[in-house]
Amino acid sequence: MIKQSNEGKKQIVLGDNQVVKLTGKETNGQFLLIEQEDSPGVCIPMHIHHNEDETFKVIQGELKITIGQQTQILKSGDIAFCPRGIPHSWEVVGSKKMKSILLITPSGLEPMFEELSLLDKFPPNFTKVASIAKKYDIDFV
Repeated sequence: MIKQSNEGKKQIVLGDNQVVKLTGKETNGQFLLIEQEDSPGVCIPMHIHHNEDETFKVIQGELKITIGQQTQILKSGDIAFCPRGIPHSWEVVGSKKMKSILLITPSGLEPMFEELSLLDKFPPNFTKVASIAKKYDIDFV
């Protein structure tokens, strides 16, 4: 499978501008690959995935990431691995847009991201967000 740079499904999930590059359908369920491009201040609060690991690779800008008790600011080329079962959060910091690649293994969160992208106001009702995430074994803490 080959994808050009302009290919992929664009969606905004809780303020996170995503382009879904490869889905589980395309990777035999092995992984989901997303490009992110977000402005400073965009963040996803502390949450736990019970079934997936997440790996972030920053391409440009700065991403403050917390995994368990460790917090660090990632810059271009830096990578963070968020294992399932460990609380984590992230926030775009600095003064420039942040671009990153997000690898989620295994796949399976595509329907959740699509459902969250349909929420019509920002910031969305967090009770509704938590309810949607819970269906996919993700808890906000």
